[in-house]
Amino acid sequence: MTVTIGRRELLAALGGAAAAWPLAARAQQPTMPVIGFLGGGSPGPFAHLAAAFRRGLAENGYVEGQNVAIEYRWAEGQSDRLPSLAADLVHRQVAVIAATGGSQATRAAAAATATIPIVFSSGADPVKVGLVANLNRPSGNLTGVHLLIGALDPKKLGLLHDLVPHATLIGVLLNPNVEDFQIRLADVQNAVRDAGQQIHILYARTEHELDTAFVTLSQIRAGALLVSADVFFNSRRDQIVALAARYAIPAIYEGREYVMAGGLASYGTSLTQGYHQVGVYTARILKGAKPAELPVFQLTKFEFVINLKTAKTLALKISDNLLSLADEVIE
Repeated sequence: MTVTIGRRELLAALGGAAAAWPLAARAQQPTMPVIGFLGGGSPGPFAHLAAAFRRGLAENGYVEGQNVAIEYRWAEGQSDRLPSLAADLVHRQVAVIAATGGSQATRAAAAATATIPIVFSSGADPVKVGLVANLNRPSGNLTGVHLLIGALDPKKLGLLHDLVPHATLIGVLLNPNVEDFQIRLADVQNAVRDAGQQIHILYARTEHELDTAFVTLSQIRAGALLVSADVFFNSRRDQIVALAARYAIPAIYEGREYVMAGGLASYGTSLTQGYHQVGVYTARILKGAKPAELPVFQLTKFEFVINLKTAKTLALKISDNLLSLADEVIE
């Protein structure tokens, strides 16, 4: 028996099949992975660091909006917000969590999930604060980048003495909420004891306490200030630099971002490089690597940056020897 199909029926059948092809193709496409970006800082001051993270992803095949999505959660320097933000990302069922801006962000992410891979950035030693048992072979679902900035206060004290040799009393600004607070405090106290210097410790964890700390510095006639590395301080970078300018206090900070904002000097590793490496590791995990297979990456390059314009405003004469040691001089 022969069945004859008219031209109109044939076209209709072909059209229906063609219309079904895009639907079938879309159904077969893999779901775009979602990264949870848990930031302890604020989106404004940390924008260039988030961009470095995305560059690390892109260089390894993942471009936001094309083949990967990123859910951003910012604590804005308020560590008590981190647990709920981490829980929200876990509820979102992200593929990886990039926990940045301090070990407390990592702690919050680790408390929220034991299965989702976590890539952290930590200024504190991740072994000493208990994030991982071993740098070379991190266990569980964590790995990341050790920024090394938490241990640099003694070195910064020495540079500050060279920058402001006449300062007899130096203020040290610390956030008591940082996980390695006792370690940093002991490091600074040991350093000044060995050098025969006199320091005054100031504590700040809120904007009001920052204002109060600088009033105290003025009252005790401190000749210089060391600002310890901290995500809250970084989120209030412009406020701190402005306060130092208002009270005419020479200060040394953790990174070049402070100097670009008008601070006198900085010494530390590159936060931009650290966040870039977090992006690299996140991409590798998306490609199938396990966190335990990725050793904790330790930054090895240190930058000493001086702002000569600020030095001139403070009537400081920077020696040629010190200028020769600087990796960057801003004029």
